[in-house]
Amino acid sequence: MSAPTKEIQATVDEEFGKRPLGKRLIGANTFWIALVLLALIAVFTAIAPAEFASLFTFQTLLIETSVLLVLSVGMTFVIITSGIDLSVGSVLIFSGMVAGKIMEALSPGGDASHAGWGVITVGLVAAVVAGTIWGLINGYLIAVANIPPLIVTLGTMGAALGASYLLNGGSDVRSVPTELNKTLGYGTSLGGIPNLVLVAVVITLIGAWLLHTTRFGRYTFAVGSNAEAARRSGIGVTKHLLKVYLLTGFLAGIAGFLSLAYYASTTISAHTNDNLNAISATVMGGTSLFGGVGSMLGTVIGVFIPAVLKKGFNITHVQDFWQMIAVGAVLIAAVWFDQRRRRKRNSR
Repeated sequence: MSAPTKEIQATVDEEFGKRPLGKRLIGANTFWIALVLLALIAVFTAIAPAEFASLFTFQTLLIETSVLLVLSVGMTFVIITSGIDLSVGSVLIFSGMVAGKIMEALSPGGDASHAGWGVITVGLVAAVVAGTIWGLINGYLIAVANIPPLIVTLGTMGAALGASYLLNGGSDVRSVPTELNKTLGYGTSLGGIPNLVLVAVVITLIGAWLLHTTRFGRYTFAVGSNAEAARRSGIGVTKHLLKVYLLTGFLAGIAGFLSLAYYASTTISAHTNDNLNAISATVMGGTSLFGGVGSMLGTVIGVFIPAVLKKGFNITHVQDFWQMIAVGAVLIAAVWFDQRRRRKRNSR
């Protein structure tokens, strides 16, 4: 590496890594969105303390948000670069479908119910590879071909979903190893913590480490803040964007396998809105749609807001339609606060 390149990288590292680690982890708007989440928990606890404030309810919340959280980790990186990925839900479905079909193909009579961990491992690898390939396609078209992310991922969203239907004649794969469902889908460890939740937590922690403490994360913020300035500073913007979309596809592949383990089926209809849910959670958590701002902790909080609303409304017998209205209102408020913050910063 030449000396000028080292100096440029040192400048970028200083600019995007000089804030204390605590502030980088928390993010600009995380405090306010955390107050919203705490207020929701307090309200539902006051209304239905016996039903809502129970170990079972919170354990269910954690399980139900695990798959979405894995998707949202990847979405955080994408949106910080000022991009978008509408395809993650379809890629999740496709990855789960590929894993399911391969596990069936490797099982006697096409019934994967009694398959062992060798077949399950092959299924996991297949899901991850399938998701990563779609991430590569997105990254190449966006970073190399310079097609807008909205258009690229809108196209791959439909293509991945169509390919999923083609793989199994338009129906779900329902022959899933019982061992996978029993161990990863519903199994527990470490004092009763669901294994599905543990996997999601580990992935989130790795994502937080990658985003907030490494050069990859600093480059992500730099590209999102000003791609042209980042390019002139010596950052390989094209290469970095390709890596970000690869990472998002990789995580969507893992999410597809986790979903397969939990539902014991590909459940296509259950994931059609996962892309919008991941985007909403990331933005509600304080990640700016304009790029350059975000935190993994904020994304975690953003994932739980709609989950708490849904669970609370179900317990208090409020129609689900109100949940849609409430989530929409919180999302609009989050974007409004972000715009105010940006205007104040730019007026200085």
